[in-house]
Amino acid sequence: METLLNDFSVGLFFMQALILLIVIVLMRVFAWKPILDALQTREDGIQEALESAENAKLEMQNLQANNEKLLKEARAERESMLKEAREMKEKMIEDAKTQAQEEANKMVSNAQLAIENEKKAAVAELKSQVANLSIEIAEKVVREELSNKDKQAKLVESMLSEATLN
Repeated sequence: METLLNDFSVGLFFMQALILLIVIVLMRVFAWKPILDALQTREDGIQEALESAENAKLEMQNLQANNEKLLKEARAERESMLKEAREMKEKMIEDAKTQAQEEANKMVSNAQLAIENEKKAAVAELKSQVANLSIEIAEKVVREELSNKDKQAKLVESMLSEATLN
């Protein structure tokens, strides 16, 4: 420590102190201020980016909420459309069944009426043929009965005996 005190020069100390002060002033003017400004600008940029990210996050949450709402509305609308389509399908099927049943009933009715008419016509024709056959048979029997005089007399007597007078 003694060597330091012996080599100590006051002029050199002041010169070095003056140079140090000049370097500090120069550094402050030319280096620290731009460095501090750059740091401040960077800090402001980072802060703005954070705020922008936060705003974007909030906007994304709002968009997601809106998307969910739209999805729910779309699903509800789809369900109502499907329900309406099912109801229309069921109504159309029911209408078709009703119409088919009415047509079937009408066809059965017409068929029964036609069968009844054909039956009546067949019965009438059968009666007519039976009557014609009965007349022919009676005609043949009467001819044979009336061809003989003895048989005519017997026939008249039997009819008279069967007939009762009031």
